[in-house]
Amino acid sequence: MSAKIGPEQVRKVAHLARIKLSESEVEQFSEQLSDILTYVDQLNELDTSNVEPTTHPLRLSNVFRKDEAGETLSNEAALANAPKKHGGFFAVPKVLE
Repeated sequence: MSAKIGPEQVRKVAHLARIKLSESEVEQFSEQLSDILTYVDQLNELDTSNVEPTTHPLRLSNVFRKDEAGETLSNEAALANAPKKHGGFFAVPKVLE
């Protein structure tokens, strides 16, 4: 079964999405969307009865490290490239009155 998306359906979706399409774009999207649905139909023909559902194609695991304190920057090193400093802190423009 070949799925077909017609120009009327493309125009309707474009209208709902508030997107203006030219006639050539309507035809182009109609063909492209039909091709996508045809491909999905091919995928639906595959036997996936022995395939477990997954959320990701690769097995993932988190690699945690111990939360240990390490070397820190000195105040001078942290502020070395600051455009403005005031009393050992970054000086930033006031945003609240």
